This record gives sequence, structure tokens and C-alpha cells, in this order.
Amino acid sequence: MNPARRPAPDLQPRHPSGPSDPAPDDGPTAADFGAFVRAHGARGRLVVQPRMGFSDPARMRAGLLATRRAAAHTVGTITVDSHTRVGHLRAVEEALCAGTDLNGYPVVSHSGDTTRQVLHGIRGPGFPVQVRHGSATPRDIFTAIAGLGLTATEGGPVSYCLPYGRTRLADAVREWTECSELFAQLRATGTDPHIETFGGCMLGQLCPPSQLVAISLLEAMFFVQHGIRSVSLSYAQQTHPGQDEEAILALRRLCREYLRTDNWHVVVYAYMGVYPQTDEGALRLLAKAAELAVTTGCERLIVKTVAESRRIPTVAENVQALEYAAAVAANAPGPKPDGAEGPHDDPDSPTYQEARALVEAVLSLDSDMGTALLSAFRHGYLDIPYCLHPDNRGRTRSHLDADGRLRWADIGSLPLGHLVRGQRPGRVTAPGLLKDLSYVRTTYDAHDAPPILRSDAR
Repeated sequence: MNPARRPAPDLQPRHPSGPSDPAPDDGPTAADFGAFVRAHGARGRLVVQPRMGFSDPARMRAGLLATRRAAAHTVGTITVDSHTRVGHLRAVEEALCAGTDLNGYPVVSHSGDTTRQVLHGIRGPGFPVQVRHGSATPRDIFTAIAGLGLTATEGGPVSYCLPYGRTRLADAVREWTECSELFAQLRATGTDPHIETFGGCMLGQLCPPSQLVAISLLEAMFFVQHGIRSVSLSYAQQTHPGQDEEAILALRRLCREYLRTDNWHVVVYAYMGVYPQTDEGALRLLAKAAELAVTTGCERLIVKTVAESRRIPTVAENVQALEYAAAVAANAPGPKPDGAEGPHDDPDSPTYQEARALVEAVLSLDSDMGTALLSAFRHGYLDIPYCLHPDNRGRTRSHLDADGRLRWADIGSLPLGHLVRGQRPGRVTAPGLLKDLSYVRTTYDAHDAPPILRSDAR
């Protein structure tokens, strides 16, 4: 039997909802992702979110229910499997027929009735759900989730193209244009559809913060140009807390200066590179991410678990990470008086100046954001270090300085010559690159690293 036609299984929870659960509401207007996150952020309560996806509908439902019941302000995640991301739907069908687990939820191949049962009584005004997918050409995914009334997703024409394969950037831009415009039509249901740019997470590590900030903003501007009014901008924790704080403050300031919508927020990702191997090191790193988000006035955090360096995390490990991050956030100092939303942002921040120079250079190329992005990569105005995609010029390099800050080693054709001087440390070698890639793991796994917060998180 074609799995897309199989009847929906019985996925009703075995235990009744607890008294703290939000009222179930499965209508298409039930969960406004951007409004929910901004409302909590405005009250200074960090929203925490897992990166969770299971191919079995019952396990996916259990994961969502556990996320909603966690002792934290949470939103749900359905992460799509890797076959669906690249359009290998026949492989998905074969796996489902054989009962083989996939590394995510095949939202295109499971029937609509099946996914509606996964979500029934769980998503609602107090618990919106975001679909995360990783696809450079996501038309099938957008069509499926729009039909299900799921109004929050993420990605981008650059950030979901260059790191993950060889799809032509022009093809990704064209398809993301169509998908954004399709998604924007969901406003007719009474909810603002929401897209989060993945641009602040390029390659996970060793992309200098100024370029992460620039691409995050440019992709958000791309979405807004194509009718999306509710957006979030990502930034992935890097190697130096002070530099990360500078980068997020720069991103928030640039959003206020360039974004043609007020409906935006910033999401911090716990470190996406080589992760600590010890539980203690992983928790230290997650705590730093939570503190970073709160200190810079960010509204949402994507967590990582103690199992990241070893295997796909369990539901229980995801809940532990959510509750631990929430406990850290509750005890962290709030934004500084001259912080993200204040009038006294430092105009001389190196990250702000570099990011603004990159953004201005791209915007000078064309009034259409997609065309401007394509031209920017052709000219080398955007160029991702160590990225092997054929549409990336590959002339830039980065390195860590003695303090652990991420610096440009070679700017290639980036329009930063007036801002970046004397940074070249000499030729980047393979041993030096491997050392930089392992810096965070080595630092946070060290015996003399700062102690972790002890909390009641499970």
C-alpha cells in the first residue's frame, strides 16, 4: 500500500492532558508562531525549542506532547527527514513500507489525516509548531504543510542551498520565491505565516559573525519582499561569548534599520559545530547559549542535548535540555541598559560595520532581493569560508585568534577592505583548521571549565 494513502493510525494520548496544558485547537488560525514568541519575549521569558523529528507518527506525537509539557516556555518542532529534504520520496515510501526508521518526520509522504492526528489536541494558541526541513527546493514541503494549516517553517534560498549539496543557487532562489509567495497566502486564514531564516547558521562554525549577521538579515528581507510579514532571524553561537553578544546586538540594530516589518524576533542556536563529548561540557555550552540569548534580549533559543556528539537524542534528553536552558535563562541577567532595544547601541562595533558594509554592497546590486543575492555570490561580495558549493567563490578564509575570537584570514572579494586590515595570520593549514574546529569541544570539556548550573531540570 502506498504510505501516502494508508489510513491514519490511532494516536490519541494514553494519559489525559495535565491542568497546565493549553486548550486544544486544531483550526488553521490556532497557533500564530511569531505572535506567540514575541509576546513571551516582550515579557522577558525566553522561549526554548528542540530540533526533534521522528518518522513514526506515534513517537512524533509523543515528542510534541513532552515538549509542550516541559517545565519551560516551549514551541514544538517537526523536523523533516533527509530523504524528503532532497525530494527522494520513493526512498521514503520504501522505508515506511519496510518499517525502517528515518531521521525525521516525512511530512510529504504521511497522509494529511495522519499528521492531523499527530497534532490533534497538542498544537494551539499556547503551543505553536514549526516545521524544520533543510531543503534547497522545498515546494513539496511547503505545499504539504500549507495544506495542514501549519504556518511556521524556516530555511532560506542561501542558507539551505550552499551548505548542503550542489543545487544551483538560482534554482533555490526561484523555488524559495515561489514558496514564500505561496506561504504568504495563508494570511487569508487569519494567521500571519512565519518563516525563520537559517542564514545566521551558515556551515555551523567558522563563518565570521559579520557575514552570519548579513546573510540572516538579507534572507529575512527576501522573505518580506515576497509577502511574509512575520519573520525570525537566526544567529548560531560561535567561539567567543563577547563576540557573539556584539554580533546579536548588531543584528538587532540592523533589523530595526532595514526590515520593513515590525513582526520579527531573533533566535539563538546553541553551538552547531563539533560539540563537547562530556555531559558537563555540553551543559556548560548550552548554559552559555541561554545566557547569551537573555543578555542580548533575544526571544527564542534552539537547544542542543548532552547526546549531540554521540547520536540522535531521545525525547527525554530533549526535554532535559529544554528545562535546563529555561532554568539558566530564568537566572540570567536581562539585557544591558544600552542593549538590543536601546538607543545607545555602539555604532563602532566591528561586527556591525562589517555586516552593514556587506548588506549595503548586496543591496546596491539590484532592487530584487533574489537577483541581488545571486549577483553577490557571483561577484564574491558574499563568500562563505570553506564552503565547497560551486556557486560559492571559495576565496575567503577564517581563523581563531589567541582569545578565541573568529576573524577573517582572507576576505577574498568581500567589500571589507576598508574595515579588515592586518588580519591575515599566514596560510591556513590543515592542522590549524582542525584545531579551530575542535576549539569549543576542547574548551568546554576541559576539567578546569566553569561549573555548570545545578537545577531541578530532569
